[in-house]
Amino acid sequence: MSLNHVRPWRNIYRRKSRRIMVGDVPVGGEAPISVQTMTNTLTTDVAATVAQVQAAAEAGADIVRVSVPDEASSRALKEIVRESPVPIVADIHFHYRRGIEAAEAGAACLRINPGNIGSPERVREVISAARDHGCSIRIGVNAGSLEKHLLEKYGEPCPDAMVESGLDHIRILQDHDFHEFKISVKASDVFMAAAAYQQLAEQTDAPIHLGITEAGGLMSGTIKSAIGLGNLLWMGIGDTIRVSLSADPVEEVKVGYEILKSLGLRHRGVNIISCPSCARQGFDVIKTVEALEKRLEHIKTPMSLSIIGCVVNGPGEALMTDVGFTGGGAGSGMVYLAGKASHKMTNDQMIDHIVEQVERRAEELEAAPDAAE
Repeated sequence: MSLNHVRPWRNIYRRKSRRIMVGDVPVGGEAPISVQTMTNTLTTDVAATVAQVQAAAEAGADIVRVSVPDEASSRALKEIVRESPVPIVADIHFHYRRGIEAAEAGAACLRINPGNIGSPERVREVISAARDHGCSIRIGVNAGSLEKHLLEKYGEPCPDAMVESGLDHIRILQDHDFHEFKISVKASDVFMAAAAYQQLAEQTDAPIHLGITEAGGLMSGTIKSAIGLGNLLWMGIGDTIRVSLSADPVEEVKVGYEILKSLGLRHRGVNIISCPSCARQGFDVIKTVEALEKRLEHIKTPMSLSIIGCVVNGPGEALMTDVGFTGGGAGSGMVYLAGKASHKMTNDQMIDHIVEQVERRAEELEAAPDAAE
């Protein structure tokens, strides 16, 4: 991100890493931190899987991972790749042949777990297939599936064991002169994952894929991911992220973007700043925000909207947003445009009016010469 000389306390100094390509998406280096999710449909159901990939892409996913557990899934993958609007990562476990088949099917990246892919010879065959077909590789270390010898050495899953596993696998790739790889060291325990990622970041320049694995449901998983990934990103660690939730993949994408947006690392869509509401509110803040979140999902332009129930903080927040609404009295409130008080609007018409103002502001921002991508 660009340095903020006026507010240096907002600066995040990203760790320097090599850049690789996952299809046409750059990962690492100075590339934007990419957002990834994973389908949960049967891969053999091509129509359902493609629909889920497209929904995730529409929500902002840069990359989508698809499980390839059997030969039928490998065959389906070829069609999924052909119809996908974003690069597809093939998730490979246990059967090295699936990795070879996925590379042949056009996967942009192979996710392999060094703890269960098989012997070094089989891993070498997967590397060869990746090289031949222009695939990158993600080394996916997971605390729940570490190699037996590391569990015997350390006694239990721990950051040291996870990092050793990852570095061992890096050496295998490098010994075969393969460098188009990224790496993750995921755990469901936030402390373990954070410690492993910090150690890893100091020992390799490979792009790092962040994730708190098996984080939980929408609420609990979002909180765990925000804590774990948020702190690592704040430290400058991470080149691509996946929020793992027991929920619709679209929700993973939304949460991932919100984490990045909160740190100023990615900007997409409307950032709504709203109060929790109290007895001073001049309108129903909670229902208004719920309605606006749905009504404004189609806006991709980075911009800000403040929805504040009363004049205690409303005017101050509105000064720093593209569009704002602050509750007043007598069934109306003040509309702010580009940080300035503009006009009053009745509460019963304010949602439609705010949507119109946001759409208009988005058009203005898009038309500006220095419009953000």
